[in-house]
Amino acid sequence: MLVTKKAPDFTATAVLANGSIVEDFNLYNNIGEKGAVVFFYPLDFTFVCPSEIIAFSHRIEDFTSRGVNVIGVSVDSQFSHFAWRETPVEQGGIGRIKYPLVADLNKQISRDFDVLFGESVALRGSFLLDADGTVRHAVINDLPLGRNIDEMIRMVDTMLFTNEHGEVCPAGWQKGDEGMKASTEGVAEYLAKHAEEL
Repeated sequence: MLVTKKAPDFTATAVLANGSIVEDFNLYNNIGEKGAVVFFYPLDFTFVCPSEIIAFSHRIEDFTSRGVNVIGVSVDSQFSHFAWRETPVEQGGIGRIKYPLVADLNKQISRDFDVLFGESVALRGSFLLDADGTVRHAVINDLPLGRNIDEMIRMVDTMLFTNEHGEVCPAGWQKGDEGMKASTEGVAEYLAKHAEEL
């Protein structure tokens, strides 16, 4: 369980958003000003994965505008990542997505994040890291279950809100909603006003 702990650091080969391949992509050097989303997916050239990868790419400005970088990881090689990026969407590719894909060929990164399934592929693990690398949110989906990118953006907003205001975020909190004071009185006050909405 990684939540509240520092994310396992790694340096690996990756295909960057501009299509270049680097051998020394380091996690902690690529956390944004306010954090990062590191997500794992099973394999390139598969079925659910491209929908998630493209969805992250379509929403990339929602992350970067909040100071949060997005990093994808799978057990494929950098050459497979590159080929998939260069394959048009209508031909089964993902197109030129706007964030890096890390090659975890020896599966060590997946092991370290505890998402490796059957010593074979990574489950759909999503990890929200604070600016200092602390894991603040994690969810792991089974292979057939695609993740919700909007929910990850919501979790980014909750992390940024709590970091800034020192308050907690109740069930269903959305950006722009009021928070809750982390005290018995604060919770009672919030629930008195909002219990019917929950």
